[in-house]
Amino acid sequence: MTQVSALTYVMAAGVAVAAFLLGWLGRRLRTKRLHGQASDQREQILVDAGREAEDILKSAKLQSKDELLAGRQRLEDESDRARTEHSRRQDMLDQREAALTRKVEFLDDKEHRLEKRDQSLKDQQDVLRDKLAEAEGLKGAQQLRLEEVAGLSAEEARNRLTESMVSDSRHHAAREVKKIQEETERTARRQAQKVLALAVQRYAAQHVAEESVSVVSLPGDEMKGRIIGREGRNIRAFEEATGVDVIIDDTPEAVILSAFDPVRREVAAQSLKQLIKDGRIHPGRIEEVVERTRQDVQERLRELGEQACLDVGIQDVHQDLAPYIGRLSFRTSYGQNLLGHSKEVAAIAGVIASELGLDSKLARRCGFLHDIGKAVDHEVDGPHAMIGGKMCRKFGENTTVTNAVEGHHQDVDPESVYTFITAAADAASASRPGARRESLENYISRLDNLERIACSFDGVQKSYAIQAGREIRIMVDHAQVSDDEAALLAEEISRRVESELEYPGQIKIMVIRETRATALAR
Repeated sequence: MTQVSALTYVMAAGVAVAAFLLGWLGRRLRTKRLHGQASDQREQILVDAGREAEDILKSAKLQSKDELLAGRQRLEDESDRARTEHSRRQDMLDQREAALTRKVEFLDDKEHRLEKRDQSLKDQQDVLRDKLAEAEGLKGAQQLRLEEVAGLSAEEARNRLTESMVSDSRHHAAREVKKIQEETERTARRQAQKVLALAVQRYAAQHVAEESVSVVSLPGDEMKGRIIGREGRNIRAFEEATGVDVIIDDTPEAVILSAFDPVRREVAAQSLKQLIKDGRIHPGRIEEVVERTRQDVQERLRELGEQACLDVGIQDVHQDLAPYIGRLSFRTSYGQNLLGHSKEVAAIAGVIASELGLDSKLARRCGFLHDIGKAVDHEVDGPHAMIGGKMCRKFGENTTVTNAVEGHHQDVDPESVYTFITAAADAASASRPGARRESLENYISRLDNLERIACSFDGVQKSYAIQAGREIRIMVDHAQVSDDEAALLAEEISRRVESELEYPGQIKIMVIRETRATALAR
């Protein structure tokens, strides 16, 4: 039993040793096989890495070559541009050098001619000095001879001449005083006419239909009864709410609204149209619609004012000033729309300022706001220029703009050149043909009559009516008309124009007498 167990143990141990040897051998073979595979993979990786490195190297070489070529091309382009610019600048320098050379030659030639002229003047001065000395001698001799012939000494002749001159001066002074009195009376009469015309323009009578009347169309004549209402309560409520007169007559399918204030008349017209469209017409509804329409019109005035500022190119205008600017679109002066007139004055003032090298933006602002006082001049007492100046100060405009507004009709003394520019632009806009309500035939006829009257005087060669008939320039023959006679001719023509023509404002008569001097340069 013991031998069998020992044999069993031996066999088990042999099997275990054999299994161990087999396992160890298997692991070694597997390790060797894995090591071979790893070596092959390593070789393959090295081969692939080498190939990839060659590809990267080739790509880098190609890229560097392309960049080198691109850089070389950029360098050549820049070199070409530099050469072109250098050539252009060289041409400009050559041209400037040539121009300077010509200018230097011209100045040298001018200097030479001036030297010759200076020498000629010196020679003439010497000759004149000799002749003056000779004339002084002749004058003394003639004076002695005159004293002998007249039997008077020089002192006695001087006293008599002085007495004669004093008498003539008194007579001339009397005539000047009379002339000034006549001019004062004429100016006062014109000023009175101007004030009356302004008053009529500001508060026109009811017969001025185109200035104070609006017509509202009706869908039918039965609507007139609804507008009047029971015992006239609707029409009374409407007139009280709007401040306009409602005229209902035999005019078919129409109602007339009468009021001089165009904004108030516009509110009334829009309110009545809304009531007619709605159909509900009674005092409560009338007050509601009128109030809403008044707000809409006020907002519309603000939009019109802001749009006008944008059109002219003016910024930073006070927001409360915009509605007053919009009001100008509903007002006219002698038939000229005031908002359009203000835009035109702004444009003309800007051009004048640009030509003079001044601030055109400031000039446009002065011109645009110069008539802002006319937006409320029917509500506030005083000239519209002074009213406009107060408004500009109230809404934060600077002193230059305020003075230009107040002084464009000489109501105050001008403090800057922009006041003169505004006045000139206002006159140019108002006096151009077609600006004010005057027919073309009357305008042309007045110009023809001006030139006809001027040419009817002796010595007048040509006459030109300019500045829309506010000035006439007359060219006279210097051989027939002396300097003193030219002044007298201007006065005579002005009297003739006053007696024969009717015209607004005043007309400037300018007589031009040409003096010619001839000299020969040898």
